[in-house]
Amino acid sequence: WRVAVDTGLVDVTEPDEGGDGGARGVGAAHGDQAGDQDGGGESGTAVPGEDLALVTGGAPGEVLDLWLAALDTVLADAAVPDLDDLVDALDAGGEIDFDRLDWNPGREADFLDGVLANLYLLTVSGHGASEGPIPLPVLAASMVVPEDMGEPTDAVLEQVSDAMMRLDDQFRQLEPIGLVEFRPVDEALMAEADEEEFAAAGSASGPGAGGFDDEDVSRYGLVRLTPLGLYGIRARMLEAGVTAPAVGELADKGADALLDAVSGYPEGAAQAEIEQW
Repeated sequence: WRVAVDTGLVDVTEPDEGGDGGARGVGAAHGDQAGDQDGGGESGTAVPGEDLALVTGGAPGEVLDLWLAALDTVLADAAVPDLDDLVDALDAGGEIDFDRLDWNPGREADFLDGVLANLYLLTVSGHGASEGPIPLPVLAASMVVPEDMGEPTDAVLEQVSDAMMRLDDQFRQLEPIGLVEFRPVDEALMAEADEEEFAAAGSASGPGAGGFDDEDVSRYGLVRLTPLGLYGIRARMLEAGVTAPAVGELADKGADALLDAVSGYPEGAAQAEIEQW
C-alpha cells in the first residue's frame, strides 16, 4: 500500500482526529458508515492517483518509470532494521534509541546499493542473467573481503557471516517486486552453522572452487537479478554516474568507441560485447 501511495497510484486522505470531518470526495459515504461503526468521526479515504491509469494505458517507458519509483520505496524499506532489532532498541519511554540500535540510514542504503551494483557486475561478467544465480556468501564476501587478502581473518569471517544474514533478510523483501529471484538460506542450516562455515561457503563456491557441490551451495542462499532487475539496477547505477555495461549496447558503434568502452568491462562482458559487435 505504501508503494502505491509513494508511486502516485493512490491518493490517501488521513482521518480528521477532531472527528468533525476529513476530506470529502470519492468514498466519503463509505467513510461515514465506517466512522459510525468506530464510534464517530470521519474515516480516511483512498482514491485513484493520477498515475494509476499508466499501469494499463501507459507507454512501456512510463510503466518502467513507475516500477523504478516503486523500487526506490522497497529499497528504502529493505535498509530499515528488522522488527526484532527495533523492539530491542526501545527505551523506557517507548521511543527508538538510535544510538543503541547502531543504525545509520545512509550507511545502510549505501551498503545495499553496493551489493546490488556488485550483483549486477557479477551477472554481466557471466554474460547475462541466464548464466546462473550467485551464491549469497560470494556476494557478501565481495562487500567485505579485501581483494588482496589471502586467508581471511576471524574478524573478516564474522563480517561476511553478518553481511550474508542481512542480505538474506533484504532479498526476501526485494523478490516480490520482481528485482531478483532468490533462494533463501536454509533455516536448518542457520541453526547449525557458525560464522566460519558461512564464510567458507563463500570461498568454496567461488570460481574454480570445488569444496561444495551445487546442493551444498544452494543451502547458503542463491540470488539472481531478473531481466527487469538488470534494467533497474543499471538505471540506478547510470543515474549515480557509475559505469554499468550492458552487453549489446555498442553493436552499432565504431571500433574506437568499442575499444574505449570494453577496456573497463569485466572480461566475460567484454568478450560478449566484442562478439556481438
